[in-house]
Amino acid sequence: MKRTALVTGAAGGIGFACVQTLLRNGFAVAGMGRNDNLPSQPEGDFLYYRGDVRSDADRRGFIAAAKQQFGRIDVLVNAAGVAPRVRRDLLEMTEESFDEVMDINLKGLLFLTVLAANEMIKNEGPQRGHIVNISSLSAYASSVNRGEYCISKAGVSMVTALFADRLAEYGIPVNEVRPGIIATSMTEKVKEKYDALIKGGLLPEKRWGRPEDVAAAVMALCGGSLPYVTGQSIDVDGGFHLRRL
Repeated sequence: MKRTALVTGAAGGIGFACVQTLLRNGFAVAGMGRNDNLPSQPEGDFLYYRGDVRSDADRRGFIAAAKQQFGRIDVLVNAAGVAPRVRRDLLEMTEESFDEVMDINLKGLLFLTVLAANEMIKNEGPQRGHIVNISSLSAYASSVNRGEYCISKAGVSMVTALFADRLAEYGIPVNEVRPGIIATSMTEKVKEKYDALIKGGLLPEKRWGRPEDVAAAVMALCGGSLPYVTGQSIDVDGGFHLRRL
């Protein structure tokens, strides 16, 4: 039986790249997204579930649909995420924007992880599953015009640590990937800004990251290549995290 991976945010960007990478590496994949259409139809054992990670009913429906289709759950990739609809100075942040970002990026991720982890615990074997959370360089880098996003991603880092601790006894590694400046629909609105920053030397590797760069790190974590790693973060950011003089 193929191992089954669940991927949120599967309708585009990093989530869709993770879907494609996992399928190419022999996984059956169930993806969840809020859009009706995908960029293309993935090839392989793939199930698409239209749902919203903020909804408890949709989270439970996604788990149930994946189990009905594929029989078990081996991997969860939490890739769903949003930026604030409007970038506002920290002193002008609204509760509406804060709630929307936190509900998707943190609360939905947390409670879907609870459901998936309880399913993985039922699996047999010394390593019963893998969980990978897609965070961001914003987990540690301050951006005062999108504070709600930074707070949500910092929260994802603690969720990673908590579940790594709690699930270690079951052989379920929980890790985090921190993308840098990745070319997706989320960053398209600020492309000129980041083009200039990258050209000016912000990154040691002077290029935009690609969703496939992030998916490669996800694959390394959930494909069994790093069996003794849990509670760790991997920066996929072209060296942004380096402190340079």
